[in-house]
Amino acid sequence: MEIVYVYVKKRSEFGKQCNFSDRQAELTIDIQPNPELAEQFVERNPVDMGVQCSTSMSEHEANTERFEMETRGVNHMEGGWPKDVNPLELEQTIRFRKKVEKDENYINAIMQLGSPTKFMVGTEQGIVISCNRKGKTPAEKIVCTFSGHHGPIYALQRNPFYPKNFLTVGDWTARIWSEDSRESSIMWTKYHMAYLTDGAWSPVRPAVFFTTKMDGTLDIWDFVFKQCDPALSLKVCDEALFCLRVQDNGCLTACGSQLGTTTLLEVSHGLSTLQRNEKNIASSIFERETRREKILEARHREMRLKEKGRAEGKEEGLVEEETAVDLEELVSKAEEEFFNVIFTELKRKEKDVMKKSKPGPTDTMPRCERATGQHGKEKNQGRHSLEEEEEEMVDGEMEGEEEGDEEEVPA
Repeated sequence: MEIVYVYVKKRSEFGKQCNFSDRQAELTIDIQPNPELAEQFVERNPVDMGVQCSTSMSEHEANTERFEMETRGVNHMEGGWPKDVNPLELEQTIRFRKKVEKDENYINAIMQLGSPTKFMVGTEQGIVISCNRKGKTPAEKIVCTFSGHHGPIYALQRNPFYPKNFLTVGDWTARIWSEDSRESSIMWTKYHMAYLTDGAWSPVRPAVFFTTKMDGTLDIWDFVFKQCDPALSLKVCDEALFCLRVQDNGCLTACGSQLGTTTLLEVSHGLSTLQRNEKNIASSIFERETRREKILEARHREMRLKEKGRAEGKEEGLVEEETAVDLEELVSKAEEEFFNVIFTELKRKEKDVMKKSKPGPTDTMPRCERATGQHGKEKNQGRHSLEEEEEEMVDGEMEGEEEGDEEEVPA
């Protein structure tokens, strides 16, 4: 960095210029030693004293493993052409394409791409669609759907050990699904502060998967070891990571950034080696979470049916109220039926009393007259009791009516 001072004054304001010349040294002052001052001090001879004026520092050396790092640029518009092929020459590119298309490896790769009949697609609406190529109708071609993300799905991959379970990456979470549970995912990560961009399963460990984020972080998850947080979180670069691929042996991972930089990372031995009994543990975790989600789905379905039944019951009640007969007609009909029941019961009691009654030995009246008189008396009493009961029933005093009936019936 060059230090420059810029003068803003005019030359006339500087004053006179400086004239330098060589001359002999000039003594301006001479102070002689004072013997009186020497008497105030005590002479120590010899004197040894250690003085440390600088800061204490230590040195440490460590030999670390060296690695080579190299940055290269690739033109992705035309792909990786061989050195002997000029991508700008049309004839050379056509000749090279024809040569590659005849290769058996190329034909097998193309056949494998078109062979699967069942596949899954992630949409921008956050829905995973399971499709079948052999379906004849639209309903058979789209088998089922899984909805759970709030935004586009950027990554979708089946577990290499358990194909029924698959991983999706979208919005701020990564979710693990099961084909047996369609309403919700069985496992999911916490909501991160940065957007998730890509994800992939480990090809050698069924419980390990990788995710990348917009803040340039690579997360490695091991849900057998820890489910709430990633087992390893590494800041790869300052820009966003958009792509992630794992090598077949699980030892190397490549991450692609927003600026087109590819970073190759070596995974530790613990995360790239199959652990003891890991397959059984991962399978039991998948089955346990699937059963739990099925129980919750059944419970939610039952609650929805109850709410639907309540809503339908309310609608039916409203319809019945609209189509019901006038309230006054119902009340009058109910009163008429009630009084008919009361009259029938009283007549039955009256007959029972007449059967039980017998003439006394001191009666001087003829038998027919006594019967007639007794019958007329009971009749009048029954008539009066009916009239009283009608009035009391309207007032709602049922107990008084029953007591009046028992007192007025002759013994």
